Amino acid sequence: MLKLLKLDTSSSKGKESERVIKNKLFQVLVIIFAVIATTPILLILYQLIRKGIRQINFDFFTKVAPDSWDAMTAINSGNVIPGGILNGIGGTLIMVTVASIIAIPLGLLIGIFLYENGNKRYANIVRDVSDILQGAPSIVLGVISYIWVVKHITHGFSALAGSVSLSIMMLPLIIRSTEETFKMIPVSIKEAGLALGVPYHKIILRVLIPTGLSGLSTGILLALSRVIGETAPLMMTALGNPSLSFNLNKPVDAVPLLIWQFYNDPNMVDLIWSSSLFLVALVLVLNLISKRITSKRK
Repeated sequence: MLKLLKLDTSSSKGKESERVIKNKLFQVLVIIFAVIATTPILLILYQLIRKGIRQINFDFFTKVAPDSWDAMTAINSGNVIPGGILNGIGGTLIMVTVASIIAIPLGLLIGIFLYENGNKRYANIVRDVSDILQGAPSIVLGVISYIWVVKHITHGFSALAGSVSLSIMMLPLIIRSTEETFKMIPVSIKEAGLALGVPYHKIILRVLIPTGLSGLSTGILLALSRVIGETAPLMMTALGNPSLSFNLNKPVDAVPLLIWQFYNDPNMVDLIWSSSLFLVALVLVLNLISKRITSKRK
């Protein structure tokens, strides 16, 4: 009997040590793959900071983009390229703001409609169209915006046309995040409001939306992060503007458009890195704000 107990004890210890070894091996593999996955991102950030920080100064945020001659003169003199990306920052802010005004309410309403109607035929059609839009290349959406807005509404390149193209890109992400967020809210919360006699529109506005605000803000943030760096649709709609403009009916510039213009000019290489660093920092700030809002709501 004692021998059997000793055998059972030794076998259990052997199995336990085997589990510990497997656990540590799996942990090491996870760390290795995590390092492999994050290394390219860290290298990109390192290059952006190393090559872009030199151009980051007060003029970078307060002056418009310089011409090629000024940039070449500054490079030959060993100085920082004069000017900045104020026209791009202003154009990006105005187009993203107008696109948000168009896309966020519409996306929330469509997402609520899909949530309430489930697998009904019309809801499935709307859901399929949304998925197709999400997978469509941005240049295709730019061409659609050019045909619809530039040619027949604004009759020319404008900030409004660029905003419409960006709002079309934002819609699928907002719609999907709204529907999935509402699906995760317990049905009992909605039923409790109905049992108390609360009107249905107030249940949506004062119960469902506040309860799912963290998920909704995350979806909106993802949509904003996607469109902030888009270039192709803006080339077909906003075109670009060397001066700062806030007129919705006139062409405007954007930071991605400026990066493309700098790329085509060998004298503007330094501004490419600085502008890219600005975009990355802007997206990072949006993520931090979203996380802050989410943590407070929790």
